[in-house]
Amino acid sequence: MKLEQLLEGVSYTLVQGSLELDIEDIIYDSRKAAPGRLFVCVVGTQRDSHDYAAQCVADGVTALVVQHDIDLSTVPGAAVLKVESSRYALALMSGNLFGNPSRRMTMIGVTGTKGKTTTTHMIKSVLEAAGRKVGMIGTNGIYFLGHHQETANTTPESYELQKTFREFLDAGCDTALMEVSSQGLMMDRVAGIHYDIGVFTNLSPDHIGPGEHKTFEEYRSWKGQLFKRCTTGVVNIDDENTEALLEGHTCKLVTYGCSEKADYRAGTYQLLRTHDFLGVRFHVSGKDDMDVKVNMPGEFSVYNALAALTVGKVLGLPDEAIHEGLSRCVVKGRVELVPISRKFTILLDYAHNEVSTESLLTTLRAYDPHRLVVVFGCGGNRSKLRRYGMGEICAKLADFSILTEDNNRFEKVEDIIADIRVGMNKGNPDAKFVEIPDRLDALHYAVDHAQEGDLIAVIGKGHETYRDREGVKTPFLERELLEEYARQIGLE
Repeated sequence: MKLEQLLEGVSYTLVQGSLELDIEDIIYDSRKAAPGRLFVCVVGTQRDSHDYAAQCVADGVTALVVQHDIDLSTVPGAAVLKVESSRYALALMSGNLFGNPSRRMTMIGVTGTKGKTTTTHMIKSVLEAAGRKVGMIGTNGIYFLGHHQETANTTPESYELQKTFREFLDAGCDTALMEVSSQGLMMDRVAGIHYDIGVFTNLSPDHIGPGEHKTFEEYRSWKGQLFKRCTTGVVNIDDENTEALLEGHTCKLVTYGCSEKADYRAGTYQLLRTHDFLGVRFHVSGKDDMDVKVNMPGEFSVYNALAALTVGKVLGLPDEAIHEGLSRCVVKGRVELVPISRKFTILLDYAHNEVSTESLLTTLRAYDPHRLVVVFGCGGNRSKLRRYGMGEICAKLADFSILTEDNNRFEKVEDIIADIRVGMNKGNPDAKFVEIPDRLDALHYAVDHAQEGDLIAVIGKGHETYRDREGVKTPFLERELLEEYARQIGLE
């Protein structure tokens, strides 16, 4: 592609060189420098890649995009273009390089603090039940038509994002569904993308600190940018931050929630539990009138399901598809049931901090189990406050806890458990717990000592597929390990 074509829609100044150059690819990693490539100099939180411009030219790159002046004597022969924001330019140029695939699919973006992953999976399930071919991007990775890829970020860098959209389109997808993080918006990863539908789940303080957002207000403001880049906003009207987040929005709004003001509102919900099902049933009124059954527990599942249902209604999907999608949806590592016994219920969840653990255990407690048992640990080389907090919550809300490992990194598991114990003693000095450092042994213990009617939550790992052993990552898919152990001991 000619450099001039690649720059369509980008405001720039040609500092030196020609626009008639052929560009084969765009890079922002100097280690990928090669002839025919354009290197975009990005200012990061840790380093400024303008420092590598001269070396990239020496390695053969054809053109440079910069956002501040560089010594041109060190880059002879290369075309140099100056832009106000190199990240923004990278996003637009990446779209041009891959033929702007997002313009040829229905685009759905989901933002919020909690519930993004579950809500996107619910929407995907509903869309597929209606016959749509969906590509999905988020915390759990990239999924499309039987393919799965891991991602480094919830919202990938713009180049990877546009490349993925191209893969979706070429594979036959008609819809791209993605989690849109505040970082993704702030760092221009989704610049140049217009969404047909933007979804807001909820908002609470998160991602505030060095290298992220300076204040909660800034965090909220960036979340709100999605609703200046979509045609229709599907928003949770019950969240106290909704009005402020939507300030200056340019989209049509469709609301959901439990409030009488919601376009699609849920009434009282009923908890449903069998050995292989943990979910809710509720009635939707407002712009529609229907009963809904969801294959996930708790009030937060009602809100996530309402968001998915509302997206389905906005797109004109049949009620049958909405019912089927919501009743069958399963999200790896998000209150994921592992039906290995009729005697007790065991599930996996990604809860890995105090807030998410409290939310999960409060939800499970409402199902009135014989005992609420939790298997958990905390990550190494992270704040001890998380360990104290999770220990305190589990001591207060669980009937029995099994303390174990969870990505120890470079710390001793015994030291981490000792910190958790401090929190346990603070939360409830009489809390019942056992310490089993090896996580596999802890899983076996939970199964071996389960009682009739127990609800066992294995938290922290979620869908992760490895464990650390002295710096070596080895396969550790908890669902498969639990199923295998159940077979070994003849569990019924």
